[in-house]
Amino acid sequence: MRCSPCGGRPWTRRRSSSGWRRGWQVATSPTTIHVRDSKQNPATAPTLALPPAAWQALLELMQS
Repeated sequence: MRCSPCGGRPWTRRRSSSGWRRGWQVATSPTTIHVRDSKQNPATAPTLALPPAAWQALLELMQS
């Protein structure tokens, strides 16, 4: 399945290194990072849209 808001870019599965049980899927465009729970139905799963700087800050926070 592809991310329509990202211009059809594919979703990439990511795993949490911080002990979260679930992984997530990420689709990127130059201006937005779309994130959703990989365990939910892709057609109906809510999607979080973040600017790249916020996504980077979240990743750094999770590593600390």
